[in-house]
Amino acid sequence: QVQLVESGGGLVQAGDSLRLSCAASGRSFSDYTMGWFRQAPGTDREFVAAISWTTVKVADSVKGRFAVSRDNAKSTVYLQMNSLKPEASAVYYCAAAWRVVGAPMARGDYNYWGQGTQVTVSS
Repeated sequence: QVQLVESGGGLVQAGDSLRLSCAASGRSFSDYTMGWFRQAPGTDREFVAAISWTTVKVADSVKGRFAVSRDNAKSTVYLQMNSLKPEASAVYYCAAAWRVVGAPMARGDYNYWGQGTQVTVSS
């Protein structure tokens, strides 16, 4: 089992950057594919990015502006968000998938979730 704690959210202006962090504790971090999802009010939770040992995926809607990375020594995954737009406002969730192939984009592939961190982008 793994516990996930996100941090780094906040209120920023359009065009600003923000870096989210997700610290994991518990079983071997390197065995997990780590993902980021987001959910705005009244919408479904959507895939943002994911990273495994060999694969990185980023949603088309944020490709070129968002980047995901991980530091296995620190058991932490990051989401760097640049050129933020108001439509990026949402609660951002970190998720972990145990020993899956690649970097899945489906919520159902992830076993563990953090509590979420709010990102608000003002225009």
